[in-house]
Amino acid sequence: MSRRIEGLALPAFFSYFESPVKLVSAEDGGVAAWRLSKDTGGWVPADDLIDVLLFVGGDEIEELTRDEFVQRTEHDRGYYLRGDGPVFALYETVKAISDAQARERRYPTPTEAALVAGIRRRTFVMFEEELQRAGDPGADPSLAAPDQEA
Repeated sequence: MSRRIEGLALPAFFSYFESPVKLVSAEDGGVAAWRLSKDTGGWVPADDLIDVLLFVGGDEIEELTRDEFVQRTEHDRGYYLRGDGPVFALYETVKAISDAQARERRYPTPTEAALVAGIRRRTFVMFEEELQRAGDPGADPSLAAPDQEA
């Protein structure tokens, strides 16, 4: 059962204990929460977190922009998941870039940072589209669109 919260701009994005969470409009007009599953890369219902995220707060909660949410989601998917196919090949590309930076003990160059961010936006869409085909009700590839000002 979703909740109605007046004045809340949706979607809204958070990190809760380092895990991406999104608040979205529910079919009944209320608010629904979805948390990333680090086991599957899909979305698990997290409506129990709505009050904590919006009203309680705490050091374990960070509000994210749309792009930060996409980047964190794809960071976690690339780190925790293994598989075959084009998405996982792109995750390996990002890992190779990160490994080179670690080996050379340096920060990413602007070109590398832009490349990684672009790959993650692309893999987000690819992964979300696959989740939609598999029937994941929390999947939404349109979230990879750039931040939109209200």
